[in-house]
Amino acid sequence: MTSNVSTPLSFPSTRRAFLAGGAAMAAVPFLPKPVFAATHRFNHGAFDISVLSDGFITLPVEIILPDAAEDQRADIMKRLGGDAKSAPFQANIPLIRTGNDLILVDTGSGDNFQASAGRLAGNLKAAGVDPASITKVVFTHAHPDHSGATVTPEGRLLYPNADYFVSSAEWSFWMDPNYEANMPSALHDFARGAQRDLSAVRERVKLVKPGDEIVTGMRVVDTRGHTPGHISLELAGSDPLIITGDAATSNIVFFEHPEWHFGFDTEPEIALANRKALIDRAATDKARLLGYHWAYPGLGYAERKNGAYRFVAAE
Repeated sequence: MTSNVSTPLSFPSTRRAFLAGGAAMAAVPFLPKPVFAATHRFNHGAFDISVLSDGFITLPVEIILPDAAEDQRADIMKRLGGDAKSAPFQANIPLIRTGNDLILVDTGSGDNFQASAGRLAGNLKAAGVDPASITKVVFTHAHPDHSGATVTPEGRLLYPNADYFVSSAEWSFWMDPNYEANMPSALHDFARGAQRDLSAVRERVKLVKPGDEIVTGMRVVDTRGHTPGHISLELAGSDPLIITGDAATSNIVFFEHPEWHFGFDTEPEIALANRKALIDRAATDKARLLGYHWAYPGLGYAERKNGAYRFVAAE
């Protein structure tokens, strides 16, 4: 699914959203929600998939619901498990076995985002997985809650034997040596984190583009917008399975209100168009979806409802 939308980066609106969200996040306490140690495991075609938790992050209402009217916010925030100011978002990380490969999709936060996240390493150990056995790491994008655990605090690769896959557009955007001049200040901290993580894998990185295969049956899907090089992954099976990353950050908000923006999307209008196209395609094709920040384990389907969609959790 490749979007035909080609508008330039919308830095003015992005700057306002990031600045408002950053100010709000500084004042928001982490909500006391459980961190899942259990592993949800299922099969899809040739793939054996385990969904591990990296914990959760807390986002402010200004980022979650920038387009919602005041009288809409209270009910949605309650359904997200939050309060009027903020809500928790789980971090679901797929670990995929196929053939001789053990593939991790995103690395989580490590110590580089919020204290309530960074649980993946412990949950891998609890599941009996040696980090050295992981052969491939695929980044949906390079935000700190998705790539922050690429290196240990000592600067060593946490997955030393893996090859690392990132879209060429994502690499080019974040690795800009002149990012301070070319990006709004609201993105500078994210750029520094992305350059830390991507630089660490420079000798092992493989740049990909939409349509490429990571392994047989695992195809890169263009879901640009949340970041300029954001990708999702489509896994072949009797029906497709799409690992969405942050193409749709909430399975409540953006299914029921596909016309709403998300405050941390770098290219807001492109993100909105690609999100709507992804959800609509999933509803048409009866594709399974696996969302990074959805209620654990983040697995389910999209159905059309009253001109929008609803998320149906998989059993």
